[in-house]
Amino acid sequence: MQNPTTKSDKAPSADPLTRFKEAQREGWAHFAPLEALTTPPAAELVRRASPRAGQRVLDVACGTGVVAVTVARLGARVTGLDLTPELLERARENARIAGVDIEWHQGDVEQLPFADATYDVVLSQFGHIFAPRPDVAIAEMLRVLKPGGTMAFSTWPPELCIGRLFALTGRYLPPPPPGVVPPNLWGDPNVVRERLGDAVKDLRFDRATMRAPALSLQHNRTAMEKTAGPILKLVESLTASDPARLETFRREFEATVADYFADNVVRQDYLITRATKV
Repeated sequence: MQNPTTKSDKAPSADPLTRFKEAQREGWAHFAPLEALTTPPAAELVRRASPRAGQRVLDVACGTGVVAVTVARLGARVTGLDLTPELLERARENARIAGVDIEWHQGDVEQLPFADATYDVVLSQFGHIFAPRPDVAIAEMLRVLKPGGTMAFSTWPPELCIGRLFALTGRYLPPPPPGVVPPNLWGDPNVVRERLGDAVKDLRFDRATMRAPALSLQHNRTAMEKTAGPILKLVESLTASDPARLETFRREFEATVADYFADNVVRQDYLITRATKV
């Protein structure tokens, strides 16, 4: 998934956008434990997209490959791409265990290394939303999709649990480089409709729910601090620079999640978008 990879021996880039993406890779390197939560929603996204055996399918910002493996089990020819090498390593292992053959690439959704009109289906589960420039990301996803092909993705509505946590985290993080857009806007159907524009037809929106087990609000927060890229990077920064501000953030985090916590489960509703390329 895209957003804060391995720390490199290379000197940090002078370009703010490149540095932003480097931080994304570092943060998301620890996401793998969350695949237990994202595996059931992967099946829901695949069901909505309805890929068929023999079709070429691209999983954008594939993370640990839960969507890619689900599609490959149906007999499709699948490619998975992600910014973070640690997650691709886990994805390869997941594919090996499942006995499916998937082509993996480390790469950036804003610069997909594939030819125009290569894929019958392009998918993304909570991944492409972290590309800093939505117009660039969606243009690339549409470029590699065949006319008449299906695009489908899962996103977090800004007014619900994860979208609200994105907004909260954003208030504590340093301002992003100019032009970087918050990921939770991808969960607003009006924004999605505008971004896809007249490049698609048969646009459809559906809702579904991911349920995250948690013994307490504190357990949920602790798990997110160790796995969710932006939150991990925020905690890392505030631990060193401003512990009091970190405690304030943690209280606000738990207060936000409390609205969705009951019976040892945090309810995380999400949006599924499906459309056909014109």
